[in-house]
Amino acid sequence: MEGEDQAMTDAPNGFIESHVGPVAGQEDSHVSINNDMSIDEMDGSDLSTDTDKAIKSMRRQGLLPTGCCYDDRMKLHANADFGPSPHHPEDPRRIEEIMKIFKKAGLVFTGPESELIEILKESPTKYMWRIPARPATKQEICTVHTPGHYDWVQDLTDMPTRELRVLSHSLDQGRASLYVGGMSYEAALLAAGGCVETCKNVVAGQVKNAFAIIRPPGHHAEFDTPMGFCLFNNVPIGAKVCQNEYPDSCRKVLILDWDVHHGNGTQNMFYDDPNILYISLHVYDNGNFYPGKPDNPMMPDGDIDKVGNGPGQGKNVNIAWPSQGMGDGEYLAAFQKIVMPIAHEFNPDLVIISAGFDAADGDELGGCFVTPPCYAHMTHMLMSLAGGKVAVCLEGGYNLKAISNSALAVARTLMGEPPPQMKVPPINKEAARLLARVQAAQAPYWECMRPGIINVIQLGERPSRLHDVIRGYQRQILSEKYAMIPLYIQREVLYKSFENQVLVTPGLQVKRRIMVIIHDPPELKVMPDLVDNTVDPHNGFILDGVMSYIDWAHKNDFGILDVNIPHYITHIEDFDAYTPRADERTLQRQIQELMCYIWDNYLQLYDVEDIFLVGVGNAYLGIKVLLTNRDCKSRIAGVINFVTGNLRPVKSETDTDLSSWYKQNSLVYVTNDHACWGDADLAKKVLKKRFGGVHRSPEVGINRMMETHAKEVYQFIADRVNEDKSGNTTEEEK
Repeated sequence: MEGEDQAMTDAPNGFIESHVGPVAGQEDSHVSINNDMSIDEMDGSDLSTDTDKAIKSMRRQGLLPTGCCYDDRMKLHANADFGPSPHHPEDPRRIEEIMKIFKKAGLVFTGPESELIEILKESPTKYMWRIPARPATKQEICTVHTPGHYDWVQDLTDMPTRELRVLSHSLDQGRASLYVGGMSYEAALLAAGGCVETCKNVVAGQVKNAFAIIRPPGHHAEFDTPMGFCLFNNVPIGAKVCQNEYPDSCRKVLILDWDVHHGNGTQNMFYDDPNILYISLHVYDNGNFYPGKPDNPMMPDGDIDKVGNGPGQGKNVNIAWPSQGMGDGEYLAAFQKIVMPIAHEFNPDLVIISAGFDAADGDELGGCFVTPPCYAHMTHMLMSLAGGKVAVCLEGGYNLKAISNSALAVARTLMGEPPPQMKVPPINKEAARLLARVQAAQAPYWECMRPGIINVIQLGERPSRLHDVIRGYQRQILSEKYAMIPLYIQREVLYKSFENQVLVTPGLQVKRRIMVIIHDPPELKVMPDLVDNTVDPHNGFILDGVMSYIDWAHKNDFGILDVNIPHYITHIEDFDAYTPRADERTLQRQIQELMCYIWDNYLQLYDVEDIFLVGVGNAYLGIKVLLTNRDCKSRIAGVINFVTGNLRPVKSETDTDLSSWYKQNSLVYVTNDHACWGDADLAKKVLKKRFGGVHRSPEVGINRMMETHAKEVYQFIADRVNEDKSGNTTEEEK
């Protein structure tokens, strides 16, 4: 691109008229579009010569400006279906609003062209350097699309308005989610050509980085079909053209897609390409969020296990959020833990950001909360790659204010402003688990992802999961000290799931008092080696507060029924090193079936005077499901719960007295750092009778609470042992 200059003043349609020479490899020096808009390239002039000298001087001084590509004619892509609701999220005003805020912020020069050279001499990076958009050629577009797809888009130009309206209405249904108009082809050519010119200017060193304000967007368009507001896939076209025309200086390209929707088209175009790394941060929601799962089950979707194919394995990274609602904390954590380590290891020659701003705070379609400062920080991190050669190309984003402010933050960062100071909120727990799973999925392909990741298959035959070993140890201790044995469960599925998880003292059926303890597995604390992250057994600790309660119950002649609820049921075919805990619905179903079976087949049949229920951790859900699914409160002398997670209400539509009984006959200790104590309204709410006799513990954590409140619990039980248990509480007690 040696010798070319671009004026920074605006032509009436946003195109730059003083484009002196084409970028190397550009085929046409005359720009023409079928809507009778044409701009002839101007002859060289003293101004262009001076500007050329200025560019060379800036390059020598390392003072290259930031580029900006914009053309009003891309607004001509409009919905031909002017029905009752003609407005569409992909509004032509999107690019206009971004350009307006760039001008208002003083990023784009709008003064007389005659003043431009002097300004460049004094302050070469003060303004964005205007890069002219031009129509992409068929050859460029067909580097990633089929000729048939190109022809389909081209044919829109000659289609009657009535047919365009019918087609738009048809395409706007289902996964296609698209509209077309009489000028869609022309606008799409400019969007693709604008992306190409932006990327080539960055690669050729005419600008240090650049922002292409283009539409229609591209990342959903497949190689042979349009989709999701997209006609041509702009960024892949730009990437392939640069690779073809600059094979020595642009071999490896990183495409970072932070649009809230997965860029299915971009992924599929490069799924087996080892030289293009595609990283996408998007909402997945188990395939329910657009674009969802493809109609062809053989095609990859946006899930984290889709890592590329053949030579492209590891070059596809999906950070697939489990739900909407993600914000700055989640996105910055993803960049720090996944994006930047992999990107640095890949070491690209060019970074292209597929910059959709529909994850921005205020975009209702995306439903996320990423702020402009966060976009600035993500941009700043990406500028550390490829010698700073970053091309930002607009994708989605449908709230005009949010998209403008977000784009402005990105542009200011590109121009050299430091990202604003920001307070990073804590990361969502589900998002943190998702990032751990992404790391595990990518560990086979990236050295930076391997620390802390275990390949279970490579460990040898039948490795044991630690929670099974711990339960085996507990069983041995309880057997040796109290002669406790497994309770037989005569249901195949339940038995396989809870074998060795339910232990009882001998002669339970003849005991006058029984303590039923339903609890989480013991808490693990380990101190890994800070150098190589290894863990030695002597640096690991098990915290099991349940043992002291079992010891007290045994000394006081209680029968004991110990129910351990594992966070996950081991299956022999499991090979995943990391498996998330069972979700709430699965946990409740398993616990309900187990507790109701124990009650129906054992406890209700015993001639016992006092039954005490003790719930520890998330497993205290078992007490709720027992009380609400069986009419058993007349047999229960008292309930003690230790809670760090969800507080669970105990209420019944058929037993209106259940909540009152639960309030009067329970101790519910809630950890001092529970979220309910941080909100005055919630703190009042949890004191209602359906949550039981709630007490705020001064301690944090299950084991500390159990230790601190042990004497209170023992006294609570002792006071009730000799009371008359005739069923419901008396009126005086109420």
